[in-house]
Amino acid sequence: MSQDEYFSVHAHLKINVEVLGETEHVPSDVEFGREIPLAFRIASQCGDLDNSVEKEIQVLAHEDGHALAKFLQAQNEKINLLLGFMLSQQDDPTIRYQTETFGASSLTFIAKQAFQKGQHVRLKLFLENPPSAIYCYGSVYGCKEKNGKYAVGVKYIRLQEDDRDVLIRAALHQQQKLLRQRALERNN
Repeated sequence: MSQDEYFSVHAHLKINVEVLGETEHVPSDVEFGREIPLAFRIASQCGDLDNSVEKEIQVLAHEDGHALAKFLQAQNEKINLLLGFMLSQQDDPTIRYQTETFGASSLTFIAKQAFQKGQHVRLKLFLENPPSAIYCYGSVYGCKEKNGKYAVGVKYIRLQEDDRDVLIRAALHQQQKLLRQRALERNN
């Protein structure tokens, strides 16, 4: 599947966007793998572990192990709270923005200043569901003025495949949330 085939959803994620300096470059795949901060690696590994045992916990909950499943779920929530706190320490308020849309291939955000097409940026994305954070690089593909501010589009150019999967799950979660909300509005 090419990157252009992923859909985007309208949702507000907290992100950090840092423009690369003149002496900086987008790292190679190998350099990128080494550069990812430890907190983001841990978040990715925790997310992988959550996904691998989620179905087993659900099966356990439906069988006689309801109390054990409830205990395991509580432990998982505690770990997610600690992970969320650890990741919040990675957020830099001086370069914080909020997405308008995001998907597994690109995102858009609103900025007070214009970004240049082709400009390379270092990104940190902070997700609530699934609870995670993603470290990646992107390239500005567009910047349009919008009500005195700028809508900036960024295409990912260095992103781990596991993190792309997390973005797909997050986008699907947002889409399901929207569909449930519309169903409730129709019923009222």
